[in-house]
Amino acid sequence: MTEEIQRGPRQRGKLWLATGLVGLVLALVIVPPFIGISRYKHRITQLVSAALGRPVRLSGVELRLLPRPGFVLTDLTVEEDPAYGTEPVLHANTVDASVRFASLWRGQLQISRISVDEASLNLVRAADGRWNLDSLFRNAAASTHQRRAVPRPYLEATNSRINIKNGLEKLPYSLLDADAALWQESDGTWRVRLEGQPARTDVSLDLADTGIVSLDGTLRPATPSNKMPLHLDAEWRDAQLGQLSRLLLGSDEGWRGDLRGELHLDGTAASAHVQASLRATGVHREEFAPAAPLDFDAACTLVLHYASRSVENLDCSSPVGDGHARLRGSIPSDRPLRLALDLDRIPAQAGLDVLRTLRNQVDPSLQAAGRLSGHLIYDPAAASATPAPQSHKAGIRPPARRPPAGPLTGGLTLERLSLTGDSLARPITVARMSLEPATPQPDEQAALSSSFTIPAGGPGPLSVRVRLALAGFQLGLRGPVSIARLREFAHFTGAAVEPALRQLAGEPANVDLVLSGPWMAPVEVTLGAPGPPLARSVYANGIVSFRDANWKSSFLTNAVLIHQAALHVDNGAYRWDPVDFSYGPVEGSATLSLPAPCAPPAECGPRFTAHFAVLDTAEIQVALLGARRKGTLLSSLLARFNPSASPTWPAAEGLLQADSVNLGPFVLTGVSANLKVAGTGAELTSFDASMLGGNVNGTATLQVGDKPQYTIAAAFTGLKPAMVGSLLAMKWSGNTFSGSGKLQMSGFTARDLAESAAGTFQFDWRKGGIKSTNAPPVLAAFDRFSGKAVIGDGALSLTQDTVLRGAKSTTVKAEANLAVPHKVSVSVSKR
Repeated sequence: MTEEIQRGPRQRGKLWLATGLVGLVLALVIVPPFIGISRYKHRITQLVSAALGRPVRLSGVELRLLPRPGFVLTDLTVEEDPAYGTEPVLHANTVDASVRFASLWRGQLQISRISVDEASLNLVRAADGRWNLDSLFRNAAASTHQRRAVPRPYLEATNSRINIKNGLEKLPYSLLDADAALWQESDGTWRVRLEGQPARTDVSLDLADTGIVSLDGTLRPATPSNKMPLHLDAEWRDAQLGQLSRLLLGSDEGWRGDLRGELHLDGTAASAHVQASLRATGVHREEFAPAAPLDFDAACTLVLHYASRSVENLDCSSPVGDGHARLRGSIPSDRPLRLALDLDRIPAQAGLDVLRTLRNQVDPSLQAAGRLSGHLIYDPAAASATPAPQSHKAGIRPPARRPPAGPLTGGLTLERLSLTGDSLARPITVARMSLEPATPQPDEQAALSSSFTIPAGGPGPLSVRVRLALAGFQLGLRGPVSIARLREFAHFTGAAVEPALRQLAGEPANVDLVLSGPWMAPVEVTLGAPGPPLARSVYANGIVSFRDANWKSSFLTNAVLIHQAALHVDNGAYRWDPVDFSYGPVEGSATLSLPAPCAPPAECGPRFTAHFAVLDTAEIQVALLGARRKGTLLSSLLARFNPSASPTWPAAEGLLQADSVNLGPFVLTGVSANLKVAGTGAELTSFDASMLGGNVNGTATLQVGDKPQYTIAAAFTGLKPAMVGSLLAMKWSGNTFSGSGKLQMSGFTARDLAESAAGTFQFDWRKGGIKSTNAPPVLAAFDRFSGKAVIGDGALSLTQDTVLRGAKSTTVKAEANLAVPHKVSVSVSKR
């Protein structure tokens, strides 16, 4: 009974305590909104302003008791120092300002933490190199030395945006989704942490690939601010090279791969020691994916002078295969930079892998063996220094003046170079290659050069000259080389001269060529479709001379024998000039121009000229047509015009010329014809010649189907009757006559052509006569003989023919078969 009496008061006490706690919590939640603290707004504004070191404006203040006492500030704006501009340094819609508990016990009100979310912060750099946060640290330095220093609040921002300005100009760079914190430790040291995603406002970016930037640092306020001790650890991870180049340069430079960088800085803003490392994996060009993407890892140390924008004691090193590369030097702000490069047993394969990463024209099967070692110094200041002139005694000839030294000194040695690959029948080997600074040329970059000889299948060695610069390379070839070996060289170097050599064989050629190009191939852009790309990988310039070679084309049945030819190469354009050739019994000379690729509507197709002294149709038939029946050389040759057949004739235009063409019954002289060839046929857009004492001109076309289709339109003037009559075994006399006609025919043989011939013919002959046993007397002498004829059914028939003699008019009917020998029949009817 006593225990129950004692337990009752205890239970009632716990109940009252729980009720009081619940009431207190409800009061903390419900009461603050009803407490008017507007009269404390000015005091709170002063506290926040003192904490941030800037004038502050806010539109409203609310009391918050949970989870810890503080204030909720609405529409906070932190004004900028006028020295850095007029735009606010910070703006946030809502800010949480927590109160320091210890200050409340002393009857004071102090801010312990200021938290902002989705705020906008401006970092401004003035012209003198100072940043707008310098005043914050200067105030912190002053308060640190005060006897009763007020502790600085913990400043933090989440999901915010940090903008960067250069004076009054807002740069396009910013940091998105940034989480930042700035606080002061007990010993006066400031700590800063930052993480966010870099962005750029003036270009379109895939933000997921710009990476994440994080920073963790400590600094102690000092006056002046550039003497402030600091330590920073920064990291940029998960960055993709394409988006990174768009971020930093404003454009995608075409690189792909993943990048990670780290930086550690110790010192002051005036002078700091920096350690940096850069790791990249899967590096390749956007245009192609190499067999083995490039990976590299480099570490650097340097002394950075931020205010003067200069670097001292630069020292970068990177392992390369089994070797090692090291770069040392300095980048002063008031004089040219000076760099020293040391290479120790760098594998030649590593250089080939880099080249293969830069350009996709390198043969993927190509492999390199050898080691590159040496030391190079780049010092433009030393090159510009000229020695003082020296006096010489009279009568003593001064020594020859050496050319001025370039900015590059030292040298590299490549030993036991061997190149192998599927495109090389035999390896290219060089026992030792010394790369030394080239003699400086006006308006040219510093470069390394080397000369050596290699066997190339000719009667003597091939001389090779190499010139390597930062922008690109030059490769000079001079001497005899077999055509097969020359074709191999063109293939593995990516030179566009290779297609011109594919169908050639024969005796060694003599070359005098310079191949050049940038290390990184230009992006290929095709204008129109179809069409070759306009960008070239390697440019070739020079001459290749051939003797006793042969050219086997896919669209010719037999090889063309080249007695002598010169191939002129000029930056992607080729000109064969001259070419002395023979094709069977047909001999002639020609030129062929293959311009560099161009964009329509410019004409950049092949153009040719061909000249023959004497052509005989019988010889042409033997060379090109063979027996006149289907299934022989003629049908095979013409079948190549068919679009369904592969390959087809290439598109080309040119001029054909012949001093004389023997057609059997008569000879054409001074022949000139413009020929246009396409994959489905050929067209003589115009032809002119002297024939039978007169002239003939016209056009002709050839279209290919099951049988070749011919269309000829011609006009003749000034033909001599005696020469025309002799073709028909008749005696014609009188003035010259003229005419015109159009003829269509098809087939392979003379019989096919005669049976399929169809067309029209008209003529006009004045003051003439025909004497023949089968010619009527009315044609013996006439004033005018004119008419029209129809060609068809294997014969030519006069349909509207009139013979005038004085006032007398006579109609003549005539017919001539087209077969050989010709048969002519003539009849007369009076009107």
